[in-house]
Amino acid sequence: MKQILAAFTLLVAVASAIPQEGYNYQAPGGQGSQFPTGAGGAQYPSVPAQYAFQWDVNHEPSGNFYGHKEQREDANTQGSYYIQLPDGRRLLVEYYVDASGYHPTVTFEGEAQYPSGGNRGYGQSGQGPNLGAPSQSYGAPSK
Repeated sequence: MKQILAAFTLLVAVASAIPQEGYNYQAPGGQGSQFPTGAGGAQYPSVPAQYAFQWDVNHEPSGNFYGHKEQREDANTQGSYYIQLPDGRRLLVEYYVDASGYHPTVTFEGEAQYPSGGNRGYGQSGQGPNLGAPSQSYGAPSK
């Protein structure tokens, strides 16, 4: 019974602490405020987007080889990214972006290599399980 009375007392105390007139406060902003209103106003004028970047990683000991480049001017964005796959091929995605969305073109360069025997996984670094070559036999799909 003491627990119920204590819980009820706590509930009444919390309810009475809420202001009856609500939480009416002035949002930061206005003249002389350290927080200017709007999205920059005259201080940061809106300009069309324009940028270009490119980066690559080529870490031979681990077999990591990948990169990305992109350029944009106004609403025209185009770029590509690639990664070296464990089977020796390179996956390349070239894309452009317009008002209707993202438009990729995916290609593979090179031929898949499946070494027999001592394949030790990605990059041949000696780390990871001994996976061997993938199976070349496939069964009929089940219905």
